[in-house]
Amino acid sequence: MTYGARRVARSAARRGAADGRPLWRQRDFGFFWLAQTLSVLGDSFSLIALPLLVLQATGSVARMGLLTGVGGAAMVLAAVFAGVVVDRVDRRRLLIACDLVRMVLYGLVPLVWLTGPRLWLLYVVLPLCEAVGMLFAVGYVTVVRGLVGTGLLTEANGRLNATAAAAGVLGPLGAGLVAAWTGPADAVAVDAASYAVSAGCLFFVRLRERAGDDRVPKDTSVGRDLRTGVVYLVRHPVLRSLTGLLCLFSFLTLGINDLVIYHLKHDLGHDDGTVGTVLAVGAVGTITGALLVARLRRRLGFGPTWIGTTALCGLAFAGLGRLHAVPAVAVVAAVYLACVGMAGTCSMSLRQEITPEPLLGRVTSAHWTLQYSIAPVGAAVLTWAAERYGTAPVAAVAGVACTLIALAGLCTPIRGAGRT
Repeated sequence: MTYGARRVARSAARRGAADGRPLWRQRDFGFFWLAQTLSVLGDSFSLIALPLLVLQATGSVARMGLLTGVGGAAMVLAAVFAGVVVDRVDRRRLLIACDLVRMVLYGLVPLVWLTGPRLWLLYVVLPLCEAVGMLFAVGYVTVVRGLVGTGLLTEANGRLNATAAAAGVLGPLGAGLVAAWTGPADAVAVDAASYAVSAGCLFFVRLRERAGDDRVPKDTSVGRDLRTGVVYLVRHPVLRSLTGLLCLFSFLTLGINDLVIYHLKHDLGHDDGTVGTVLAVGAVGTITGALLVARLRRRLGFGPTWIGTTALCGLAFAGLGRLHAVPAVAVVAAVYLACVGMAGTCSMSLRQEITPEPLLGRVTSAHWTLQYSIAPVGAAVLTWAAERYGTAPVAAVAGVACTLIALAGLCTPIRGAGRT
């Protein structure tokens, strides 16, 4: 049997084994689902707690943006090699190791903070955790297709994103309340604990053994592995266009969380609890978007869904700084997160569907490396500009630019991408 015939036979077997059963009856997907939700719960705590620690110690949104930028730079650097690692090693063990490493690193923050603020520690811990998190993220993407098959990918990603967003509701709300009551450092401790539980859940997940020709040959050089993912991405017209537009979009939006926190605390004068509540309400939008994305994509197709939701992200971003009522900020945050969640789910599902299994880790890694290559600079520029010129004009310019980026997709192969 030829390589191509074996691959088709394996694919059919996987679809028959996974696609024929509803997701709620798939045990391994259930444990994986819970682990991913807990991992995102930890991420959402640190998303609030770390900027609050910086703001508490310095009062500067520019320093917040610098921390975000440093973390983003580490994420980009890790993305370069993440796909090579994921395609070469046992993916389940890798995911467990990533959770345990983040548990230890984030656990150091509240311990050291007992003796007083140590900002240098954040500039060490966050980049390392972002790098490890990128390994986890690439591994997570490659695992989903093997768990559920291609036919249920969009639905599975939607459910994963919906429950992750539910954790995102509890995370910011809980982090804000914990920060208000006992301080942001204790919120980081909750983050560390969530990774420990996530690792425990992954221990019970059984992944399908990859066939020998689904693995990277041991005699293949790392340099060739890196080029392979990039070459596939560049040669595919839809993925090439999508990656280029997302690179520009990420440059403008990586620092939006810092902007929201700064607007609520500095411009409007509210406390940490309000910050957590607003971002928690905003995360409800992500849940809504994740539950609707599979149906919307089936009806409209990939291109219209991605372009439309990304354009709405920009419009919501543009109005952020001109809102002075907390409920209005929460609503805009919900619209933004709903749309960015739908666009992200579509993008990830498409990449999982059309990328050959042996290349999935490397193509995902190449995509994220290119997408976030200039984003850390954008986060630093965005927050510096907001501190210098004000939140409203900076958000307006960035939001309009995001909408124009989305509309540029009408001039690319994204516009005609399929309806499946």
